[in-house]
Amino acid sequence: QVQLVESGGGLVQAGGSLRLSCTVSGTIFSIDAMGWYRQAPGKQRHLVSTITGGGSTNYADSVKGRFTISIDNAKKTVYLQMNTLKPEDTAVYYCNADLHLRGRWETVNYWGQGTQVTVSS
Repeated sequence: QVQLVESGGGLVQAGGSLRLSCTVSGTIFSIDAMGWYRQAPGKQRHLVSTITGGGSTNYADSVKGRFTISIDNAKKTVYLQMNTLKPEDTAVYYCNADLHLRGRWETVNYWGQGTQVTVSS
């Protein structure tokens, strides 16, 4: 079965950096798109950044210029490089993927388990 395995979360001081990774575990045909969402306590989950299998990216306004998303199709892994972190970046970060499975025409959507990012002031 297909799962998304996240890593890279942790505690960092304001101004520091972290890199999140999300790897697709299991057999797939190809990645249509992957992305990151985040949810702070008492807040709604919202999109941080997405990337297509072809490399097209988009970012929430709040992270533009600070975060960079990238993809390694061979490793079935998406990365989120987070620089100049701010306390307001503190949240649980969730990986999301639209995947083409072998033998299926349509994509299937998956969520990772979430990884905590805490930025201290």
